[in-house]
Amino acid sequence: MSAASSLARAGRWFLESGIQEPSGGVARFYRSEVGKNKPVSTEITGYTASALVYLFEVTGDEVYLDRARHTADFLQHKAWDDRLRAFPFEYPSPSAESHHHTYFFDCGIIIRGLIAVWRHTQEGRLLNVAHAASRAMIADFHSGSDYHPILALPSKEPLPRAERWSRLPGCYQLKTALSWHDVAEAADLTDAASLRTAWLEMLDTALASHRAFLPHHDPAPEVMDRLHAYCYFLEGLTPVLGRAECARAFAEGVAMVSGLLRQIEPVFVRSDVLAQLLRARIYGSQVVALDAPAAAAEAAALAAFQASSDDPRIDGGFLFGRRDGAMSPHVNPVSTAFALQALEMWRQFQAEGKPACRRTLI
Repeated sequence: MSAASSLARAGRWFLESGIQEPSGGVARFYRSEVGKNKPVSTEITGYTASALVYLFEVTGDEVYLDRARHTADFLQHKAWDDRLRAFPFEYPSPSAESHHHTYFFDCGIIIRGLIAVWRHTQEGRLLNVAHAASRAMIADFHSGSDYHPILALPSKEPLPRAERWSRLPGCYQLKTALSWHDVAEAADLTDAASLRTAWLEMLDTALASHRAFLPHHDPAPEVMDRLHAYCYFLEGLTPVLGRAECARAFAEGVAMVSGLLRQIEPVFVRSDVLAQLLRARIYGSQVVALDAPAAAAEAAALAAFQASSDDPRIDGGFLFGRRDGAMSPHVNPVSTAFALQALEMWRQFQAEGKPACRRTLI
């Protein structure tokens, strides 16, 4: 199957599979084994806004930009709680399946989705919400020394921390803090300097702590989930790879992820990790020599996760992972977004040696 066909099928899945509701909200994933979507996730809707913009930029097809606008409308008018100054975890919130919480990581991904759409539409309302949400993140989640991962709503009291990576602060939060960098870069804001300062403080914290995030020599299957999170740290470094300490951390991180992935992959592999690692290699290729054989192997392995089916709810989407040789039945919007971008970036890099633009990062 050609790269162009793969991209078109993935784009069609976003448009026609039903993973996005008429409201504009996007389900966490499609459970093909029971024929049912999970509830609408505000974070996944943010990722989808960025993915639709990327599809528009690659193809020039206005249908993707129109859908991206619709997705941003949902984030502004339905997901954003203007009274609480927060993006709840799911929509509606609370629900039978989720508590009334807001996640630090999710908020940044949503903001970056709004900024991705704003770059093309220049609609001030989107920038206004992105700016307000950035200020609320810094004010509400900051503990004094780090950022709480989860707050209860409406109180905004932090939830107790736990051993799972998503319930603790860590270097992975650098990607979501990119939202402050992007908002400050987007317009002449009076507080742009304070947003940049908050971003740089997060960068310093992530650089100081990232080596402790991964167990360097532990090939246990559960480490795959940590590889996914650690790749967020690598993605968060993309604007600052010109700094020697950031380039060193990036090169070290890519090597660690690659080594652990190879060890764990026969037992358990996530498609999003393959896509994240491939993207990281390409984004960092100007400062870290790209291992072309490894990248080609990751691209081939990633392509195998794209589903083929007569069912439009499945066809063209990417499956979440493979465990003990069996594919997951979950067709995942984030896996699909990361994979379509990684494979297209790899195609462009092979054809033209084309450097990837940091702002396109989904």
